[in-house]
Amino acid sequence: MATIEFRHAVGKVYFDAGMTEDGKLIRKSKSYRNIAEGATADNLYIALTQLAQLSEYPLIGAERQEIADIMN
Repeated sequence: MATIEFRHAVGKVYFDAGMTEDGKLIRKSKSYRNIAEGATADNLYIALTQLAQLSEYPLIGAERQEIADIMN
């Protein structure tokens, strides 16, 4: 039977950095490593939005990226 083994997670926030001359959105991002496996969605959202307030750009959104191994 296969199992999934957590390796690490990254929290990522996206910012609106303005527009290009063509009218396209300039999106910047910042990654925060070493997110705990058991971090709840609410706690992670609060932490990432608080960290995003340190940026000069407005927050667009946040996500969690998780890396795991599938073991047999």
